[in-house]
Amino acid sequence: MSSSEKALENRVILVTGASYGIGRAATYAFAEAGATVIMLARTEDMLNEIYDELLAKGLPEPVIVAFDLESAQEEAYFQLRDMIGKEFGHLDGLLLNASMLGQRTPISNYNWQTWNRVMNLNLNSQFLMSRTLLPLLEEAAADASMLFTSSSVGRQGKAFWGAYGVSKFAIEGLMQTMASELENISNVRVNSINPGATRTSMRAEAYPAENPASVKEVDALMKQYVYLFSAQSKHINGQALGYSEE
Repeated sequence: MSSSEKALENRVILVTGASYGIGRAATYAFAEAGATVIMLARTEDMLNEIYDELLAKGLPEPVIVAFDLESAQEEAYFQLRDMIGKEFGHLDGLLLNASMLGQRTPISNYNWQTWNRVMNLNLNSQFLMSRTLLPLLEEAAADASMLFTSSSVGRQGKAFWGAYGVSKFAIEGLMQTMASELENISNVRVNSINPGATRTSMRAEAYPAENPASVKEVDALMKQYVYLFSAQSKHINGQALGYSEE
């Protein structure tokens, strides 16, 4: 699907972890497909850079939200919901992408503080974001898409992935629960995607000896991501998806 088709025209999509990796690539891809992107990340300087680049390309003006998912309290999520509601009245898409790796070590050696940090960012913040913004997604004119970022180690347990792997298992459970609850009573579809081996900073951290050129670039994912936020995918719900070249 080329961006010229404007598959996401007039849609409002929030992307967490928008300043780097998959989130950054998705921000560009969604904007090129016609969406207004709410860019959420902890680092505002990087979001400002993306903002300027999107405007220079004549793409829809994005919205910058500096938000620390690791430390934000529940009230901050309500404030975010109110801001989006006031500005747009609805939300057409939510890409829950931000996460952290934590330690690569046996569970028997895992640090408690690190475990809490990983779970808070990778799971608790995504629960708060999805639950709190759901009413705005339900206000979408036609259909709305919520997409959680999963991992192969969240679908089949693998040694030494610790809190990261466990958090991704929990994300799959959260996705399935929400999808089941919303099926047939809501215009909101909920899915997860395992992007597979992708050239990101987290991948480099997890596999420091790997040649980055041996794995796909993030842009290779974007055709599928745009599809999953377009009306063409409104029949897909409750699915644990993987990267597809189709």
